[in-house]
Order: sequence, then structure tokens, then C-alpha cells
Amino acid sequence: MNLKEIKEMITLMNDNNLTELELEREGLKIRLRRGGMAAPNIVIERVDQPGQNVLYNSHTQQASQLLQAKPSEKSTGVEVKSPMVGTFYRAPSPDAVPFVEIGSEVEIGQVICIIEAMKLMNEIKSEVKGKVKEILIDNGDPIEFAQVLFRIEPK
Repeated sequence: MNLKEIKEMITLMNDNNLTELELEREGLKIRLRRGGMAAPNIVIERVDQPGQNVLYNSHTQQASQLLQAKPSEKSTGVEVKSPMVGTFYRAPSPDAVPFVEIGSEVEIGQVICIIEAMKLMNEIKSEVKGKVKEILIDNGDPIEFAQVLFRIEPK
């Protein structure tokens, strides 16, 4: 699948007044979703790496690069997934130190990030004791329900 095909899907959405379109092909799952009059967003997910969704606007060259990328090796560790849709924050305020970094040791119940949803700040706590192996989301990024945020190597 290439960027031209994605643009054709956007045209199909616009011509038929669709708000959402989902397609799975060649190991990729692509979901186009539009809210209101804005241009559609594109969510691209490699089927062999579920939870690693990437949100792009419809005219981004990065979407094309992801479509051509080869799958990486399967990561290990416990996946910490988002319990809600919202905005991901690594620290309690813009000038504060992040809750955790890669390599940080975490305890059960320790706050590891905040998700803002509907103007409420929700603390996300670790459900496992271990070492933070990966942080998969950038500070301030929008996130989806069940999107993988962290991988923690249990101890």
C-alpha cells in the first residue's frame, strides 16, 4: 500500500460523506477517521505489531515511510496499555522531571504517566514491579484506548 492509495481512500471518504473507513491488507491495518469538517486522520498499524499505532495527518510523508518499513523483532516485557483515549504526559507539569525514564526501576502502584481526558488528569500506575524497557509514546501525543505506552521488564 502506498501514499497514493491512501489519498484515494480519503477521496472515497469525502465523495461518499463517510466518517470512518478501515482496511487491512499486506500486513497493515489502516483506519481513516474524520470528525466534523476537518481532514481525516490516518491510523496505521502493522498487524504483526498490534498496539503500535501511529497517527498521521493525511498528507504526511512519514505515513509513506511507515508503509515501506519492515517489521522489527518482537519486543519482550509487560505492556502497559492506555485505559482510555486522551493525551499522554510523562511528567506532572511541563517543567517537571518525568515520572520514569528508560531504565527506571518501578514499583507496583507507582505513577508512571498521566493521561488527560476531558480536562481531567488521570494518573496511570504500574501494575508490575520491574525496569522500564521502552517508552513508546512522546510527551503530549494523543493516544487511543489500549495503545501500548510502556514495556516493563518484570523482576
